[in-house]
Amino acid sequence: MSLFAANLVLAILWGLTTENFSVMNLLIGYLVSLGVLVFVRRALGDSHYFRDITEVLALVWFFVKELFLANIRMARYTLSPLRKLRPGIVAVPMDFMTDAEITLLANLITLTPGTLSIDVSRDKRTLYVHVMDIADADAVRREIKHGFEARVLRAAR
Repeated sequence: MSLFAANLVLAILWGLTTENFSVMNLLIGYLVSLGVLVFVRRALGDSHYFRDITEVLALVWFFVKELFLANIRMARYTLSPLRKLRPGIVAVPMDFMTDAEITLLANLITLTPGTLSIDVSRDKRTLYVHVMDIADADAVRREIKHGFEARVLRAAR
């Protein structure tokens, strides 16, 4: 049994023990069972499960931070005159990614205020992103490439 499956089984056992199957209680059970698995991980052998969870949590934390900063930028845009905005579309070259990874990347970009994923090239090597204010297109490419794309690839692989 994989550690992820063991973690889910332990979370369900938590729900049975507490007689509460709410989403929040099962999440608590998942986190408690994750703590138990971390505690006994030497006995379980080598596994990428803990590294994978760390990468997923790093992606979630990065997204929440970017979401907060983007909302501050959007508030600033709202309070400034429109003529100062320089909207545009940026072509962002991507590393080889699966369809699921491209979808996750595009959705995270779209969920961040001020940016919108528009299209992916036929060869799946370029993502087109609309940005509310482009001061430097290369900086936007670097932010997406070294921010979202790098974290998506680490979390998904």
